[in-house]
Amino acid sequence: MNLTTLEIEFLGTGTSTGVPMLRCKCPVCMSDDPRDQRLRTSAIVRYQGARLLIDCGPDFRTQMLRASDDNLDAVLLTHIHFDHVAGLDDLRAYCFERPFPLYARADVMNLLHKRIPYCFSENPYPGVAQFEEHVFGDEPFLVEGVKVEPIPVMHYKLAICGFRIGPLAYITDAKTIADDVIEQLKGAPLLVINSLKKEGGHLSHMCLEETLAVIERIKPGRAYLIHMSDRMGLHADSPKFLPDNVELAYDGLIVKV
Repeated sequence: MNLTTLEIEFLGTGTSTGVPMLRCKCPVCMSDDPRDQRLRTSAIVRYQGARLLIDCGPDFRTQMLRASDDNLDAVLLTHIHFDHVAGLDDLRAYCFERPFPLYARADVMNLLHKRIPYCFSENPYPGVAQFEEHVFGDEPFLVEGVKVEPIPVMHYKLAICGFRIGPLAYITDAKTIADDVIEQLKGAPLLVINSLKKEGGHLSHMCLEETLAVIERIKPGRAYLIHMSDRMGLHADSPKFLPDNVELAYDGLIVKV
């Protein structure tokens, strides 16, 4: 691993329904282009020797079976929604030698204790996933020696967080981003940001017009869109409606900075 290069591998780039969506016969869901097949959003960031998983949704096992490298050092959670945490039980394969490091806000950690209490039991059932808990707040923290800065955003009325890791700014599920946060992110070499669909609005997610407006304000070196539904359209058509420095991410894509 080149310690001076950041690498992000997109494990999944789809919204909570995944793409293809069950029972949908639209051109995207029926597409045979693998770039149009989007598992729930998650990524591995490899930087300065650390391998950090961002979110762990219901497709985690499938994602790791096809990942380029299945080694992980810690998981960072953006928020508590099912499509971002439902795969935590499958981290049991990473807990054989010691509890796996789990980083989350206090509200997320508290809810996890209620949703999967057997993972946090004082006398756990043999073989269950066990976690080394790390609660973070608004301040930067270290994971495996790597500085991670929380990025506060709003998912409708729910306060969640993205992460700044070296040259990468990673934001998912945002609907609104405060002006001061935009200022802090300006000029990021690589921006990964959510965009639900090409046209129309949504209560809790940015759609393409809103996302492109944020990108224009941040002016990153490159930007990749994630957390997309089938309404984003065919990947092959995306150059027709995206600026030159903006691309749709796709499952399995590896980007290096």
